[in-house]
Amino acid sequence: MSTDFNQLTWFQAVAEERSFTKAAARLGVAQSTLSHAIKQLEARLDIRLLTRTTRNVALTAAGQRLLQTITPRLGEIEDEIAALRAFRDTPSGSIRLTLSDHALETVVWPKLKPVLETYPDIKVELVLDSTFRNIVEDGYDAGVRLGESVEKDMIAVRIGPDWRLVAVASPSYLAERGRPEHPRDLVRHLCINTRHESSGALYAWEFEKNGQELRVRVDGQVAFNNSYAQVDAALSGFGIAYIPDSMVVEHLASGALEQVLDDWSPMFDGYFLYYPSRRQSLLAFQIIIDALRHRVR
Repeated sequence: MSTDFNQLTWFQAVAEERSFTKAAARLGVAQSTLSHAIKQLEARLDIRLLTRTTRNVALTAAGQRLLQTITPRLGEIEDEIAALRAFRDTPSGSIRLTLSDHALETVVWPKLKPVLETYPDIKVELVLDSTFRNIVEDGYDAGVRLGESVEKDMIAVRIGPDWRLVAVASPSYLAERGRPEHPRDLVRHLCINTRHESSGALYAWEFEKNGQELRVRVDGQVAFNNSYAQVDAALSGFGIAYIPDSMVVEHLASGALEQVLDDWSPMFDGYFLYYPSRRQSLLAFQIIIDALRHRVR
């Protein structure tokens, strides 16, 4: 019994997106065509792979097993096809990355723009996501995380310098509510919270001074999962934000924001590109790695 290769790749897309609509958009096919192909696959295998409801699509036990089986194999086939393209004069291929908004704006996109202009046949999809993705299962070629968060079984390449989180607020807010002198003082302040998408929990602000580490759970009127929205909220006087220092350099220089608790702001490992070892043979991927690699000047 032969199985259509497209049906397997399309099933993988639906399983990863948990949606026929999103999968069809990702694949560039009509939703009706995609739905028909999956029904044909289920009929050929004589087993239900997906459970469809009005709101979402879920994998059956058989569907989950099929996804786990085909994902690495389809990845290997895609790698070999991409490797064959390396014989062309012009490097080509598609690279799919998951990363945060801050990593995109401060490190990745500024470095990628000139490379993509030089190599027009290299395509890059950049998916903004603050969760910790399993890049193999979720169909990504690589991801970007802080160094301390990268799994040990992944190859990791530093792409950015270390940086600090800093607590900042508008002068008007500090004039009205006062300046915190110790991280514990934050419990009496309005703070602009960060919610983790993966766990759903609010981020406990991490501080460090003279080897003493301290975590403080703060409260306030607003919470975001986007760093740039937090900056705007701080500028608008909604409270104290705790954000990467590179995002507020100009605002601090102009006086639009003021920093507090400076001596408690710790350094964090910079961003790393991480990926499974099988990706390293692709020429297009190597070009992306070389472009993003951090170089000390």
